[in-house]
Amino acid sequence: MVTGMIDKLSAATVRHRHVVLALGLLLVGVNTAAPGSVSGVGQRLLMLSSLTALLLAVVVMGVRPAYFVVRPQVPAFATPGPAWTVFFALGYLGPASTHIGALVRSTRQGTLSTFDVVFDVLWVVLAALVVTWAWRGQGVRLHPSGVRQTWALGSLTVPWEALLAPQIPPAADRRPWFPMRITEPHLVRRRGIPRSRRASRTDNVDPEFLAAVIGHYVAHPEHRAAIGTQAEYERLRAALAGNG
Repeated sequence: MVTGMIDKLSAATVRHRHVVLALGLLLVGVNTAAPGSVSGVGQRLLMLSSLTALLLAVVVMGVRPAYFVVRPQVPAFATPGPAWTVFFALGYLGPASTHIGALVRSTRQGTLSTFDVVFDVLWVVLAALVVTWAWRGQGVRLHPSGVRQTWALGSLTVPWEALLAPQIPPAADRRPWFPMRITEPHLVRRRGIPRSRRASRTDNVDPEFLAAVIGHYVAHPEHRAAIGTQAEYERLRAALAGNG
């Protein structure tokens, strides 16, 4: 029962992550602009909310759903964004709001120092990166041309022609990745700093499910062109259920 509730919370957070993050940013803005006495109360509430969000981030960190989000406009099958990054971003906004408020007050009072600028601006920049990371919901996407995985600092794209079917990891394997069997390394495209050069991330998707799907398209190239459509996703789920 508890596991089911956590799964539902995780799914709802991912589905509405833009609204959740926008509300968090709005709360930070209101708290920063509020008068001193009101801001103090708001700051305490914001810090309490941040602690709650960080606790929820830990709770949902192990949730790895066995489904894709169909994105016909890309086209792609995408893993749902990790819910824990949304809660982590919300948790980070509390301390970030404190530093933004301190920066604003120091500017108004004319007591702003170089250290204040560097330290507080660094917090704001980090907050922007964390929120952007959660907003984008980065993960693994299957395209008609291959498998692409992204994270905050870069991406890795492996065409189907360069892949062998991965070994399906056992259920007891809780590692957040599994090895990709790449046969043509020169076909792999990297941007920025990839999270891994020869492994697929599974921190936000069931590894057995992802490995089975990749293996299916390696073995059935005739179905790759339809990746990203609802009809193909339904056919894929039926095929996987039949194999199971």
